[in-house]
Amino acid sequence: MYQIRIEPRTLHFKQPAGTSRGVYTTRRVWYLHLTSDSQPRREGIGECAPLPNLSCDDLPHYEQLLSSLCQEAAQSGIDYERLRPYPSILFGLETAFRHFERGTASLWDTPFSRGEQGIPINGLIWMGSYTQMLSQIEAKMQAGFRCIKLKIGAIHFEEELSLLKMIRRHFSAKEIELRVDANGAFSPAEALEKLQRLSELDLHSIEQPIRAGQWDSMARLSQLSPLPIALDEELIGVHSMSRKKELLETIHPQYIILKPSLHGGLWGSQEWIAAASQLGIGWWITSALESNIGLNAIAQWCATLQNPLPQGLGTGALFTDNIPMPLEVRGDELWVIA
Repeated sequence: MYQIRIEPRTLHFKQPAGTSRGVYTTRRVWYLHLTSDSQPRREGIGECAPLPNLSCDDLPHYEQLLSSLCQEAAQSGIDYERLRPYPSILFGLETAFRHFERGTASLWDTPFSRGEQGIPINGLIWMGSYTQMLSQIEAKMQAGFRCIKLKIGAIHFEEELSLLKMIRRHFSAKEIELRVDANGAFSPAEALEKLQRLSELDLHSIEQPIRAGQWDSMARLSQLSPLPIALDEELIGVHSMSRKKELLETIHPQYIILKPSLHGGLWGSQEWIAAASQLGIGWWITSALESNIGLNAIAQWCATLQNPLPQGLGTGALFTDNIPMPLEVRGDELWVIA
């Protein structure tokens, strides 16, 4: 028998975070504190953090639903099938139970968790004005990042191309890998031409060039694009294994990007990886603006997968009131402070 205490928190960004869905200044999260009646007394903590207007379980009655599902899990454990439609809740529960079982923030025993090896990550450039984005790019390059990801679609396309060209004037593709995330900003009619222009800059990939839900158009782009396409928002709300396979077989992107809070928790993300691997589709892992509690869980799990690509795990230090965790970014890698 377990008890689960739910702690709602509002976290505050150190600086406004510009996304395709507006600018975030605060972040609502729910921490799950798992304890049991047995001795010695232990606690596990997990984080539930649905993204407003994006997560499939960003529901008006979220807190009430969370309370009900936590009561069920406390009584009889995690019902994975029942929780398929609620990825942020599943992620919070499965990581809280994992933390409880391990009794330590090192949720798996890996070279990463022992502080012996870092995880390569990309440097994230938030949406903003040309000068704001340029300033961020210069800071990431000075910090030593070898993979930079730009969120595009907020300013004029020509200005975004100018930023990318500026990087390429100084660094070849071998020196700095460039990823862009359009968050569905392109229309199907204009997308291919824009992808062709972007491909001239030796980019690694583009995330979600057109908005999700247009499988036929996305499949055509994946087939014709000279620039590899990675799916992100497209995967949200696709819960069953059969539907996951159908989506990947229909669109057949070059990559998928997995955010456990959005894409089925660790369990559902593992399904996506299995389905993608069968089709020769690449993948990497990204956090979704979780605090350090969620980021640590994602990073600890990511380290077990031994994916050599740079991961998207650089968002842990975003908040003024974050929860301390033994994580730090050194150069372009995330490390556990052993």
